Amino acid sequence: MARLFERDGVEASALSGRIVLVPTPLGNLGDLTLRALETLRSADAIACEDTRVTRKLLARFEITGKALHPYHEHNARASGPKLLALAAAGKTIAVVSDAGMPGVSDPGTALVNAARAAGIPFDVLPGACAFVSAAVISGFPVKGLRFAGFLPRSAGERRTALREAALGEGACVWYESPHRIEQALHDAESAGVERCFLLREYTKLHEQRLWGTPREVLAGLPTPVRGELALVVLGTGTAAAARAEPDGEGIDARIDALLAAGEGVAAIARTLAAAGLGERRALYARAARRKEGTLPSGD
Repeated sequence: MARLFERDGVEASALSGRIVLVPTPLGNLGDLTLRALETLRSADAIACEDTRVTRKLLARFEITGKALHPYHEHNARASGPKLLALAAAGKTIAVVSDAGMPGVSDPGTALVNAARAAGIPFDVLPGACAFVSAAVISGFPVKGLRFAGFLPRSAGERRTALREAALGEGACVWYESPHRIEQALHDAESAGVERCFLLREYTKLHEQRLWGTPREVLAGLPTPVRGELALVVLGTGTAAAARAEPDGEGIDARIDALLAAGEGVAAIARTLAAAGLGERRALYARAARRKEGTLPSGD
């Protein structure tokens, strides 16, 4: 009988394979990590959300001869046990979504729980995750950050969710469909959202970043809206605190970074005001002085 070892408090056969969740690029294929690439090359089979998307990724990196197993929200109950059986038989199964971290918006976490319960080793590789990047790019305080998946399709439930986020502390992130984002922003305005950030087509050719009130963000969207979207809402409690007690050193660091990236003084003032870091006119003057090098850091 094969020797047993313990992993996460569960005994598993030393002859077992494993389940490995592999994050894939959100857009720019250069974001695939070396470890993810090696895992895809060495895996015995790959479970994927859409075989057509995964075949393109594999072809780009000249990975051939891999068995692809569809695994998505519509077939997870039937496919999950089959993947576990392959791992139990000694196979390494890489699990990917179309883009980003498996398990965030697909059934990857169900497979992890099932593998752990069955004593099958599993790993989750670090890598691309759109909601985390959107939260950081927004510049909103991330303490208390909440990811709420996709916004509800029901108008009433959507407004309730947005109202709760607007009244709460910290930032809340949702994914949203390009077909519903305009209505979602209208609902955000009626729900009392003061500040939000929209990240569209992250890491892709037509990436777009929009800060401001829901109405200002809506005005900046193209017609028609296309692509993947992440909406970040800043709770009024956090916005009020940021306005009342701005961190001078932190504001200077943000200004310097934006200046280094080639942003103009007016654009910097708009961006920081939208992030709740002060009044636009004062931020404009501060950015202008930073550009001239006349304002000491932390003033």
